[in-house]
Amino acid sequence: MLVVMQHGATQAQIDRVARVIEEMGYQARPMPGEQRTAVGLVGNDGRVDASRIEALEGVAEVIHVSKPYKQVSREWQPQNTVVTIAPGVSFGGHDVAIIAGPCSVESEHQIVTAARAVRAAGASALRGGAFKPRSSPYAFQGLGKKGLEMLAVAKRETGLPIVTEALDEEGAHLVAEIADCIQIGARNMQNYSLLRAVGRIGKPVLLKRGMAATITDLLMSAEYILAEGNSQVILCERGIRSFDTTTRNLFDLTAIPVVQKLSHLPMIADPSHGTGLRDKVTPMARAAIAAGADGVIVEVHPTPDRALSDGGQSLYPEQFARLVTEIRAIASAIGRSVLPTPGTAPVTVG
Repeated sequence: MLVVMQHGATQAQIDRVARVIEEMGYQARPMPGEQRTAVGLVGNDGRVDASRIEALEGVAEVIHVSKPYKQVSREWQPQNTVVTIAPGVSFGGHDVAIIAGPCSVESEHQIVTAARAVRAAGASALRGGAFKPRSSPYAFQGLGKKGLEMLAVAKRETGLPIVTEALDEEGAHLVAEIADCIQIGARNMQNYSLLRAVGRIGKPVLLKRGMAATITDLLMSAEYILAEGNSQVILCERGIRSFDTTTRNLFDLTAIPVVQKLSHLPMIADPSHGTGLRDKVTPMARAAIAAGADGVIVEVHPTPDRALSDGGQSLYPEQFARLVTEIRAIASAIGRSVLPTPGTAPVTVG
């Protein structure tokens, strides 16, 4: 439930509404807006009798949120949430952000080389897995804490903020020490204890859609993070499983505008996992930006033929550089621009 205050409502009136909500046994979440303040009611499992709240001074209206997810929905917050992972690097605003880097951190030389290459091409942030969930227990699982230390070196060398995955609660705290944004991968989208943990940590979270998850499933998972007080969540479409084996997954472009209509959270796309094929990554990245995605996350490796994981879907640095140029043109055509690389001037198109 959402309590919308009158324009010009006093702080005392807002505080009174919050106290009454808490007296009723729920949590109150005041949300100041440009024109007026709203107070969210959290913790109810069903419809709440709003008569007590409606009678309070300063209350304009009470809105019952109809979606199973509350804080994630546009009913709760009409305006877009802008998630900032580092100074000058935001998702959900006018600019499109580009995250790029290898699937896995393999060595200090490899990750620093990749970071320099994607920065030179125009990336906004660096991705790279220190902890890797793999289908086979015998596949490369990442370098763990040592990989995080290498990511820290790459950040110092290039100034790029870090996006990397956490697999469990203990790992999330380790990742939070180094990373600017904690990634929750597809396999962990419904790991609710992990979602609650990253919600409590409070750092920005990149939440990927599960391999067999509906859009409602994705939004409900995001709700777990917001319910812990962390609204800094970026959603990501990365393909869902299909009966067709031509590509790795079915890259669901319709999820982008659908989610943006339902939720105020930023939505980006991962065409690398969405297709699993290098020659399909570029066209699907272009399509995602055209569909309105707030950014893309792309796998780029200095030498994909020698990659320890996902080499077949990783772009060569020169391919990534061409893609960034194309994304700039597409973003410009739909009235947006590409976020400049940290520490550089904006690049204009046309």
